[in-house]
Amino acid sequence: MAALRLPVLVTYALCPQAEAIVKAVVEQDLHQNPGNGAGLIRMLFHDCFVEGCDASVLLDPTPFNPTPEKLSAPNNPSLRGFELIDAIKYAIEAACPTVVSCADIIAFAARDAAYFLSDGKVYFDMPAGRRDGILSTDAGAINFLPPPTFNLSALISSFAVKGLSVEDMVILSGAHTIGRSHCSSFVSDRLNASVFSDINAGFAGFLKTQCPLDATPGGNDPTVMQDFVTPTTLDRQYYKNVLAHTVLFTSDAALLTSPETAKMVVDNANIPGWWEDRFKAAMVKMASIEVKTGYQGQIRKNCRVVN
Repeated sequence: MAALRLPVLVTYALCPQAEAIVKAVVEQDLHQNPGNGAGLIRMLFHDCFVEGCDASVLLDPTPFNPTPEKLSAPNNPSLRGFELIDAIKYAIEAACPTVVSCADIIAFAARDAAYFLSDGKVYFDMPAGRRDGILSTDAGAINFLPPPTFNLSALISSFAVKGLSVEDMVILSGAHTIGRSHCSSFVSDRLNASVFSDINAGFAGFLKTQCPLDATPGGNDPTVMQDFVTPTTLDRQYYKNVLAHTVLFTSDAALLTSPETAKMVVDNANIPGWWEDRFKAAMVKMASIEVKTGYQGQIRKNCRVVN
């Protein structure tokens, strides 16, 4: 893995309690709403793949920019955790004003969510020093976030553009062991009788009792768990589900369509600790995508608006 190009950990030096504050707020929130943990991990992914890890996903619409990333189809209405980030930022600013970026807060919060949802099995040091960006457009999210309908070659390409390997892609896909999905994200290509799908017939039948086959974003569009075995635990169950053909997305099933990625799925499913160790490294690598430092960015006082 290439060395991370993040600066000296200035956040630690100027606000040594920053990570403890983030962890405490995340822990308190997840006791009340465990689903926000999956949202935080997904938020890091969605932030870093668009404009780099710069908290651009947090920016609210303005008269000058009415359609930021958070209002794009891949993020709205499914991405959650914005209010939790606000709460963390409020606590951080009370202790260390204008020192810790919103981008670092997202990275720390995603790391801590992984820790709590894995019962402490996934914990790692997260480098700091990211600056917050000032640009955010819905087009960026549409262009760079891989949709759940992608096949394997499209997935590999979308991750490669961001400097991530095939293994990184397979490992990060394991986060689909937690969280929920809107039915509209998979019914048309996974439950449609006119479209070939390798989904387990019994699982498909169950999903049809949960999802209207005409589900559309913004319409009648319920949500279902992504992993029905251990839905609130960050673990290797996702890979067992891939092997059993009980996953929601075409992009999940695609991991079995090449010998290379299929072997990775088998290893992650069957070797205790194998996935967790690789997930830690992949999260740090993803959190280093196109980071802004120095004059390239700012430290927002409010994560929803530029200074």
